[in-house]
Amino acid sequence: MKFILRQISGAALCLGLMLCIAPAFAQVKTPPSSSRFNKELADANLNFTLPNGFREIRPADSEDFDYAIEIQDGDFEIWFQTKSLKENKPIKLKNDKQVNPDSLYVEMGRAQAQTFMGNNNYLARNIPPRTLASYNADAGKTYLLNLPDAAATKHYKYAMVVVLQKNHAGTLEAVCFANELGAGFFKNLSIAQSCIKFNP
Repeated sequence: MKFILRQISGAALCLGLMLCIAPAFAQVKTPPSSSRFNKELADANLNFTLPNGFREIRPADSEDFDYAIEIQDGDFEIWFQTKSLKENKPIKLKNDKQVNPDSLYVEMGRAQAQTFMGNNNYLARNIPPRTLASYNADAGKTYLLNLPDAAATKHYKYAMVVVLQKNHAGTLEAVCFANELGAGFFKNLSIAQSCIKFNP
C-alpha cells in the first residue's frame, strides 16, 4: 500500500490543484433539486451550479452526504456534504467526536478518509492559500485514497476527498470517485472544479 501511495503522490498534488485551480468553465445555471442540499448550501454560505455534462444522482451514503452528481458519459461521481459554522460552536461528527469549528475541515476529511479506508493509508495535502482564495475559503485539505473494493463506495477504485472551510460560515466536503487517475479523471475534474464556492 505504501508503494502505491508513493507512486501516486505526485499525481495527488496535481489532482488537488486541478480540482482547485483554473478558470471557470461553462455551466448550466440550474439549482439543485434537493431542498435539503439547498438549505445546507445557504446555511454554509455556499453557491452551487450544476456543471455541464453532469446530472444529479442520489449519494450511496444519503445519511452523511447531502447531494451527488455524476458525469453522464463515464465513471466519475462527486458526493457533497456541508456544515454550517455560523453558530461558532463545536460540531459533532458521525463518530460522535466533538470538533471545534476552526479545525472542522481537518477532522471531516480525516474521518471520511478513515471511514473509506479503515486505516490511515492515504495521502493528505494542504490546499495552497492562492487556491483557497479562488474559492473564498480560509483553509482546506485534499486526501487521495486508493480504495478497497466495497459496496459503500460503489466499487470505485480511487477517491479524492476535498475539504474547504470559510471561517464563521461553513465547511464543504466533496468526494470525487473514479476508476482511473489518468486523462479522463483530469478532464472530469476540470469540468467540475468551479461548480461550488463560498460566497464572498
